[in-house]
Amino acid sequence: MSVTVLNPGLLTTVQDMGRVGYQQFGVSVSGVMDPRAAEIANILVENPGGEAVLECTMMGPQLQFDKATCIAITGGDLGPTLDGAPIANYRAIAVQAGQVLRFTAPKTGCRAFIAFAGGLDIPEVMGSRSTYMKAKIGGFQGRKLEKGDKIGFRAPKTDLRNLNSRYIAPEFVPRPLYTVRVVLGPQDDMFTDQGVNTFLTETYTVTPEFDRMGCRLDGAAIQHKDTGDIISDGIAFGAIQVPSAGTPIIMLADRQTTGGYTKIANVITADFRILGQLKAGDKVRFEKVSIQQAQDALLTQRAALHNLRRALREC
Repeated sequence: MSVTVLNPGLLTTVQDMGRVGYQQFGVSVSGVMDPRAAEIANILVENPGGEAVLECTMMGPQLQFDKATCIAITGGDLGPTLDGAPIANYRAIAVQAGQVLRFTAPKTGCRAFIAFAGGLDIPEVMGSRSTYMKAKIGGFQGRKLEKGDKIGFRAPKTDLRNLNSRYIAPEFVPRPLYTVRVVLGPQDDMFTDQGVNTFLTETYTVTPEFDRMGCRLDGAAIQHKDTGDIISDGIAFGAIQVPSAGTPIIMLADRQTTGGYTKIANVITADFRILGQLKAGDKVRFEKVSIQQAQDALLTQRAALHNLRRALREC
């Protein structure tokens, strides 16, 4: 009752919605880089929205199924195949024992998410199955997957209600320029008016210095009034740090719990779906919105996911 890793790919880890409530003790939240894509994968296979998935970066793994189940793959298109035949993203698929899931090459985006109907047999650590590799906490033995690993299924399902209707159009569409919405603060008052204007009008390029902890951007320097150093305070997913050198860094799922650089803004939760799919060379610009607009966008996104789950149940 398991799946065997024949090849782990570039970086494949077990992740859910994160280890919430422990940043005050120095424990990073971790969790999926694209929460919306992961939740849709779980909805497609009738899992709870916070169920653990496999997060695959750029080059996906090769997995052999030792037990029949149903899966769904969402997020970036990394070219999934089943026994060599291409399969669709954003669709629930029945998989038979002995079949092998492979990924050919990334076509769009950066990260794919594999949900398994009934969930993976991974123990919770501090309320989460997410992997935090630096501290070797959670997931599969606190690390990325390796060749020969076997992960059990908790309650595999060989069929799903309305299986053939459990799909939606792939959501991630690559663009020459990604617009990411932000709420200014908490230290935007430490930047000059020109610096804030630079941040909101210039285009930035994603550099190769990009992992689950953060994404360094290249572009016009953002001017401080004095220095980019502050007394360390808490860091949220999507916080945009600007050190004294003036180039921004977006903090992501495996971010440290506190940091001592000024934060000019925070990416809104509804746009984490963009952050999780960016890759080196992509172009980004930032758009200022109000807290109310950020909350409205999140509520709209949550309503859409609720409606999707209900529609798939009833179709």
